[in-house]
Amino acid sequence: MSPAADAATRTARRSTRFVAWVRAWRAGLVPFDELADEIAADEEHLVADAPGTWTDVPLSQGLPIFAKLRPDEIRLVLPVPGDPRGLPGPGDLTGAALLAGEAVMTPGFGVVPEVRRHTSGSGVEFETVLWRVMPAPEHRAVFQMGAAEAEAQLTAALGEATTRLTKLDVAQWKPELAGALQALRRPESTETLPPGFDPRSRRLFARASVLDQVLALAGTNAPGGAVNGYEAQQRDEALRPLTAACRQALVAACNSPLHP
Repeated sequence: MSPAADAATRTARRSTRFVAWVRAWRAGLVPFDELADEIAADEEHLVADAPGTWTDVPLSQGLPIFAKLRPDEIRLVLPVPGDPRGLPGPGDLTGAALLAGEAVMTPGFGVVPEVRRHTSGSGVEFETVLWRVMPAPEHRAVFQMGAAEAEAQLTAALGEATTRLTKLDVAQWKPELAGALQALRRPESTETLPPGFDPRSRRLFARASVLDQVLALAGTNAPGGAVNGYEAQQRDEALRPLTAACRQALVAACNSPLHP
């Protein structure tokens, strides 16, 4: 895989892992004792404003708020301005989710990640992820496409974007983007979902997870002005449908039905 695609696998939307593992736990497919470690990986995760708490608590102490929910009541939402699907009406929760670009929704509350960056006394930079619990009384999930339809849409969008970028000669002014998109036709990602997800959902999640990060890299301009304003506009227009399809693919994969 190209350097850009390889670098893209280092980070991912945190709500995807959160939703997938909490849903698997509620389906009885993974033990609670493993949950916090699987979600947090090597980061520090805290929960704020959880019912019955008075301060920020470790992730393992905040996760029991999901204990009475069924797996299908826990949903991933990846909103953007102009497309707030899956969120309640205007309010603090919707505003926070749009700012973060992600959220975990249930019939009674939502959870939005907030990344806090710190510098230690020795100058080492590190991050803390704070999951803020916010009320969403009587929230109801909206219809979403299934994994099969989302996979077909993603494949079509990737092909169209690659064609348009080739015509723009993106390989000349941003070769790492062109190489990454080509590599994603045969993804080598090891990103995975917990037990209970079918092979199609796993394949879709792996592909979309890497592509999501490649698209984040694609939105940055090369140093030294290698990309002018017109080229950046053309690039963004070419990638916009692919970005939307990628978000939908992640949502479809993580919210797909679980199987024992």
